[in-house]
Amino acid sequence: MTPLLVACLCAEWCGSCRDYRATFESQALLAAAGERFAWIDIEDHADVLGELEIETFPTLLIGDARGHVHFYGSVTPHARTLERLVAGARAGELKAIDDDAISALAARVRALA
Repeated sequence: MTPLLVACLCAEWCGSCRDYRATFESQALLAAAGERFAWIDIEDHADVLGELEIETFPTLLIGDARGHVHFYGSVTPHARTLERLVAGARAGELKAIDDDAISALAARVRALA
């Protein structure tokens, strides 16, 4: 598996996001060599990200260095959920999502990370 990009798409006004940040940063400390974890406020980077229709926060995007996206969606704000998703992506258990719009979003997120 190529190194992962794990991005949390959030908003400063979101209380769940603020509470989740410490969990996300703790997981980032456990990142494998070459992996990147990025906390991205969608409102601060609207010019790069474009119009996003995120209904529930936190929303994660997990991709790899080849440009494949393995997860994109909202998650429960619990450490174990993040741990399982990252472990699954590292192990190759999460298959690539074949969606041009999500792939384009991943490229914009990669530019910010």
